Amino acid sequence: MNTVSFPGLGIGPFVLDRVSFSVFGIEVMWYGLIITCGMILAYLYGLSRAKIEKVKSDDVTDLTLFLIVFGVVGARLYYILFKLEDFIVRTADGGLDLGGTLKAMVNLRSGGLAIYGGIIAGFLTAFVVARIKHIKFPIVLDIIAPCLMIGQAIGRWGNFVNVEAFGGETDLPWRMGVGVNGTITSFQHPTFLYESLWSAVGFILVAIFYKKKKFHGQAFVFYGLWYGIGRAWIEGLRTDSLMWGDIRVSQALSLIIVIVCAVLMAKGIKDAWRVEHARVMSDDFDLPGGDDDADDDEEAPETKDGEETSETNDDENGANEDGEDN
Repeated sequence: MNTVSFPGLGIGPFVLDRVSFSVFGIEVMWYGLIITCGMILAYLYGLSRAKIEKVKSDDVTDLTLFLIVFGVVGARLYYILFKLEDFIVRTADGGLDLGGTLKAMVNLRSGGLAIYGGIIAGFLTAFVVARIKHIKFPIVLDIIAPCLMIGQAIGRWGNFVNVEAFGGETDLPWRMGVGVNGTITSFQHPTFLYESLWSAVGFILVAIFYKKKKFHGQAFVFYGLWYGIGRAWIEGLRTDSLMWGDIRVSQALSLIIVIVCAVLMAKGIKDAWRVEHARVMSDDFDLPGGDDDADDDEEAPETKDGEETSETNDDENGANEDGEDN
């Protein structure tokens, strides 16, 4: 049994059981329950954002179902990609056990989901759903952005129950003691907590400023900036990073996302300012006495009998003397 404490805060040590309860002999893990709660709350909040964007709740429900399915698939594939050797099962003679390997890959109960894989798969899924539903893709992304932050803020506590995704050793006041069977063996950075709090603050900021966004897609771009900055820092503290050679994959990807989103944010705000500036200038120069007023003030010439005159000729009427079209 895993043992955890926060001695600097006067908490623990206490034992954490990964199993919440059992149904017909099947163990239900706390990790799965916590992730599910995050998904439900994210979906409910997404409905409120959809009302602001005038998107049907049925479309949000459909989108959510697809995001959950393909998000989990993407998160799993991403993790497997950088931990492939851990999933390969060998036969007695050293050959590849294809059946055993595939079984290991789809066995989610063994753990192994990567958030960035889920985000990438979710991004592509949202694009397809938006095209099918005829909804502007940037609007769909804006609805998703705060929902992601909710899911991540809550979901990271699943890592806490599993006693995983923590950082290197530290003596900071909020250090987390980690051990087994009631004995603490080391004190680590509680990086799960860092990311949970970082995502919670990001959600609050998006919720406050959502209605004041300057362009469609700005909420999602802000999410990319905010989460990317936090993840790049937090990933540098972790001891279980997915690696590509000597490179921490998630840290490198976070930095790329931050750069891309910073450019998109600057461009979006600049374009929005230009549109607003052009509108203001147009309003300022829309003065009375223009062409419409001049036309209204002009009086049509009159005949000596006081009747309006109109000059016509055969060429202007488009007919010849015989009345035939030219």
